[in-house]
Amino acid sequence: MNLNLHSPIANTYNSNAQKIRVLSESWVGKYIYCPCCGNNIHEYENNKPVADFYCSICQEDYELKSKKDKIGKKIVDGAYSTMIERLQSDSNPNFFFLSYDKSSFDITNFMVIPRHFFVPEIIEKRKPLSSTAKRAGWVGCNILLNTVPESGKFFYIKNGKITSKNKILDDWNKTSFLRQMTSLKSKGWLLDIIKCIEKINKNKFNLNDIYHFEKFLKAKHPENNNIQAKIRQQLQILRDKGYLSFESLGKYKIR
Repeated sequence: MNLNLHSPIANTYNSNAQKIRVLSESWVGKYIYCPCCGNNIHEYENNKPVADFYCSICQEDYELKSKKDKIGKKIVDGAYSTMIERLQSDSNPNFFFLSYDKSSFDITNFMVIPRHFFVPEIIEKRKPLSSTAKRAGWVGCNILLNTVPESGKFFYIKNGKITSKNKILDDWNKTSFLRQMTSLKSKGWLLDIIKCIEKINKNKFNLNDIYHFEKFLKAKHPENNNIQAKIRQQLQILRDKGYLSFESLGKYKIR
């Protein structure tokens, strides 16, 4: 895998934004495989509104976002209302995020976040454009990457180092059960519990470890009056789905 974007295919473009779009899309089409099934992906020919690439085998769609220097905590996206509508439908694509060194054009990071990790909470509403703007009143959004669990960020390349294909496919499969969660609220609960487990920062943990997050979870879900029971319920779901294993009474292990 060549980790540099340089190519003569962008020489005819004057805009830097256009050059990066062409270079990054060409690189992804050449080197990146589908994280769901491992097969080649293909670029859509006619600028499909909701995606840039697709897998002809498993029918997954992917949208590509490129950024110089670091990927950072947030990525600018399109219209807020459109994104929220997509989250509530089956048309939401998975997202590729690419970062590159602006002087050398070396790719520093490339990751995918599956669409089943996207919930309204990670979409930040931006201020409407001013009355003097060409699209006055238009409201965009940001994707808040720092609110996505680490287990939802699959790095093909991290700090210039390439991850094995088998690991990418295994990591994808490990969380694919979230696709079965048709309710955004139910999915939000599971993702919150996963984030709490990650904050514990131990491969093995017990109920008391995660009960420490009771106030945090209550603030996020004020309608629930029995947080500890809900925590146990969500841990059982994660166990049944193979994300956790049950070690003994009140003790769990991340698989």
